[in-house]
Amino acid sequence: MEFSFYLINEAGTRIPSQIGSTVSIVGALVLGQAAVSASIISPILVILVAITGLGNYAAPNYGFGLSIVLYRVLFVLAGAVIQGALSVLLMRGPTGALLSLLGGVVSVTVMLLLLPLRKQKLSYLVISILGAIGHNMGQLLGASMLTGTTLTLYYFPILILSGIMMGFVTGLVLKTVLPAVEKLDRRLR
Repeated sequence: MEFSFYLINEAGTRIPSQIGSTVSIVGALVLGQAAVSASIISPILVILVAITGLGNYAAPNYGFGLSIVLYRVLFVLAGAVIQGALSVLLMRGPTGALLSLLGGVVSVTVMLLLLPLRKQKLSYLVISILGAIGHNMGQLLGASMLTGTTLTLYYFPILILSGIMMGFVTGLVLKTVLPAVEKLDRRLR
């Protein structure tokens, strides 16, 4: 929703004259109504994003507005993480939450250890695949410790294969999105 707001805002500022603001308003109304009608988002989310987005125009200068945007995105990400953690804890119980946490910690650790090797031409695709495999292995080892048996290790080949497939998909998405993020980063500097 935040991304849609920024996209509409940018389109409105780049279109000349009064048409830009009209396109922004109509675009926001159409996209918001379509998202609510498709049950992708709730109506309250549209209101919250609109209010916080309009708050940007009250910022005294451009730099201050950018810091507000940055904090808003950080709060949205923190809310998503907290919501994800709570939903795993409430829907899958403490065991599911523990296994998810173990998988995430192992995955992030593997990728952080491999990231310096990026300078030696290790691709993001390989780092992504190894991170996904690490995620599955962390969950598998956690399940083995919780059950007290090594029988869970029979899932090893299946989890390696699924880690390779999902790591490949994640790596392709990163390869597609990263140039745009780097371009945006250069524009903001």
